[in-house]
Amino acid sequence: MIATKVGKAAGLEGLSAPTVRRAAEASLTRLGIEQIDLYYAHSDDPQTPLEETLGAFGDLISEGKMRYAAASNYSPERLEQALAVGRGAGMASFVALQPHYNLVERLEYEGPLADVAERHGLACIPYFALARGFLTGKYRRGGGEVDSPRAQGVRDAYMNGRGFAVLDALEGIAAAHDASPAAVSLAWLLAQPTVLAPIASATSPAQMAELVACAELELSTAELDALSAAGA
Repeated sequence: MIATKVGKAAGLEGLSAPTVRRAAEASLTRLGIEQIDLYYAHSDDPQTPLEETLGAFGDLISEGKMRYAAASNYSPERLEQALAVGRGAGMASFVALQPHYNLVERLEYEGPLADVAERHGLACIPYFALARGFLTGKYRRGGGEVDSPRAQGVRDAYMNGRGFAVLDALEGIAAAHDASPAAVSLAWLLAQPTVLAPIASATSPAQMAELVACAELELSTAELDALSAAGA
């Protein structure tokens, strides 16, 4: 499955019909493919009517240039509206949602947005599933510098009592399963209602193997509850 987004590239901002088409054709060329499997609206564009955006997606589907449309960074209200518009003739209906969601970022998704996804059968595919690297365990109390362009943002957002409580819970459960904190973090996400697959970045085959181990990692109800409580 190949997924990409439209709406935030330089010179191709927004979700007007011409922008959607130009961005899709440019992605097809860069990727060297004939069809995008899953094409996300990167962020809601209140300046463009939903009918225009979803009609543009519908045209690309009918032309075989994309298979399915999806949404990212939509409010519950706008997502509900988009799903209603998507049922119209010639429109594309969203089949998936990509929200910011992980053990330490839960308020945006849990609640009304998750309710919309569940009610309409949308697959939730969270981005920043490892909180920009924080949930891998490489950031520690009093630890050394982490070589990452996201390091300062991670320190500001997560290196606090709540964040370290999550890491403590992760490391204990990871040790019990002979797994990595990252794999446990992703396994927690996979156990959440509506979540189909988390998005996590890897920079080497070894990191990839560490992450995909989450698919076979079965956490007990008590372990899931402990992680949820730590990140509450």
